[in-house]
Amino acid sequence: MRRRGRIICFQLVLLLGFLQGAIGQQPQAEERLRVVDERLRSLAVTLPGLNQKVQLSMSGASAQEFLRALAQSNNLNINVDPQLDFKIYNNFTNETALNVLLFLAREYQLDINLTGSIMSVSKVLQPRPVIPKREIKARYNASANTLSLELNSDTLGNVARKITQLSGKNVVVPVPLLNNSVTAFFSDAPFDVALEKLAYANNLKLTRTADDVYIFQALEDSEQLFINGDRNTAVRRVPRPINNMNSGPGTGAAGGSGGPFAINSKTSPAGKLLSVDATGSSILDLVKASCQEAGINYFIYSDMKGAITIKVQDITFNGFMSALLQGTDYTYRVDNGIYLIGERKLEGLRTNKVVQLQYRSVDTVQAMIPAEWRRGVEIKEFREQNTLLLSGSSPQIAEIESYIKQIDRLVPMVLIEVTLMDIRKGKTVSTGIKAGLSDSAKTGGTVFPGLDYTFGAASINDFLSRLSSSTSINLGKVTPKFYVTLSALEANSNAEVRQVPKLSTLNGHTASLSIGSSRYFSTKTQNVIPSLTSQTVVTEQFTEVNADLKINIRPIVSGDDQVTLNITVDISDFIGNPPLNAPPPKSTSKFESIIRARNEDMIVLGGMERTENSDSGSGVPFLSRIPVLKWLFSSREKTTNKVVTVIFIKPTITY
Repeated sequence: MRRRGRIICFQLVLLLGFLQGAIGQQPQAEERLRVVDERLRSLAVTLPGLNQKVQLSMSGASAQEFLRALAQSNNLNINVDPQLDFKIYNNFTNETALNVLLFLAREYQLDINLTGSIMSVSKVLQPRPVIPKREIKARYNASANTLSLELNSDTLGNVARKITQLSGKNVVVPVPLLNNSVTAFFSDAPFDVALEKLAYANNLKLTRTADDVYIFQALEDSEQLFINGDRNTAVRRVPRPINNMNSGPGTGAAGGSGGPFAINSKTSPAGKLLSVDATGSSILDLVKASCQEAGINYFIYSDMKGAITIKVQDITFNGFMSALLQGTDYTYRVDNGIYLIGERKLEGLRTNKVVQLQYRSVDTVQAMIPAEWRRGVEIKEFREQNTLLLSGSSPQIAEIESYIKQIDRLVPMVLIEVTLMDIRKGKTVSTGIKAGLSDSAKTGGTVFPGLDYTFGAASINDFLSRLSSSTSINLGKVTPKFYVTLSALEANSNAEVRQVPKLSTLNGHTASLSIGSSRYFSTKTQNVIPSLTSQTVVTEQFTEVNADLKINIRPIVSGDDQVTLNITVDISDFIGNPPLNAPPPKSTSKFESIIRARNEDMIVLGGMERTENSDSGSGVPFLSRIPVLKWLFSSREKTTNKVVTVIFIKPTITY
């Protein structure tokens, strides 16, 4: 009731002001008409056309046309103010031009000024009624930073002035909005909230600049206020309908565009930050609206089709554009602060980038780039400089470059010291008697340390003659080419072979070591070629047999300087003496192991022990198998070998 009474009192004050102005204007009008009458009558003395009678009939003619006709009919010089836009509906008969002019001056509030014989007709300026200054009801609490407002159709300019005076905070209103009427009621609301809700209640938007100045702005044609998902007031853009020529798949029905969206921005030290909330909105509309909101200069080279749903908060413009165009056929490039937007394959939107690798090789890095990222990007290798040349869209190249920098790290080098130790212990015993005929057999041989002696025919006959002379038995003589060889040998071996090779390899790559020996055996092939005279061709081929020690080690370095070793060992060795023209016998050992050790720890792979036994002989059939006589009628060889292989491995990590 109190508020209603105040409104009624204010209306009465305005009415009294208008009445006083109207009463005060009547004497002024009479005085003005008297002055105009004196001017015209003084001019009529020298200008007889004013006293001539006229015949004019007008029905809806403009004031300028009527005065022009009056001037032509009575030879008068009349200048008409262009602002006279009223219509005249009159019929004047046998009336002087002076009285017609006085009539128009009274009826239409005109003023007539003279310059010589020229009469200037213009509209009388009406004095504006005096409106009492209205008090803006506002209260500010500095300690709590709260604002209280009681506004009822108050002008926005006066409200902003009052708030600035009370709070000491600058509130700016653009000139076109100074006379806007605003209505709002707040009680001890936070200052920022009060101004924001004041703008929302009166269909305005509020912007706070980086220098803490509050600016009221009018909504644009494509903007509207709404309550967002966070229950805060916000401004969103409603895209205008587009014609069928510009519409395409993903932009909604023909003749329209995608769903509404909201884009807000704020200024930060990193630049403008955008907050976007869109559901099924056209990509083209979002690009245009975001560029306008961020104040970005841009060119769009091709029609952008498709719709997207997005909600982001406080994102940079470049980040928003990259996220918006990710996975589409469109991209952007910045040239002198201007954003060039269009299809990725268009000329001018492609970007070339040289990526210099510091630690990795171009051979391995290119294969590690995902296939989806390489689509649409051409990648060339420059091996001489260990460089990749990238050509394609800027966002894709930036993504690939960032990925390459993440994997371009120093690869550890692993030095592997392998110590190989073979310990051999063996014994060979050879015994037997050999007899035969030979032209080159001579008496001689060794008696110590082992018996290996050959008796010729002369020695044997001499022995037989001495034996016959001392006994009654005559054994006779042997032929001159006869010989006898006696052998009784025992050979012991105790050998230690040590090798210390050093291998270096990159982390994750295999280092290989191979040490061995080769033996050959012959294979003869006899081919008979039938003809008038048969020919026999004998071909002899030597075949190689290898016995190797192979070690393959693949190190993997972990983050705590521990090394995981994948070890494969393959050992093969020859056994005994091979038969004549036959493949040599061979033993093979192989094992695989995965072990883990710290940097510079020594690993022992040992215990690979094998025993080789061989018993061979030749002699007279049947007699060589009789237990006692076999020593007289055979030659035998018995071999026993024991081999122990020990492997020491020491990994050392180097950077």
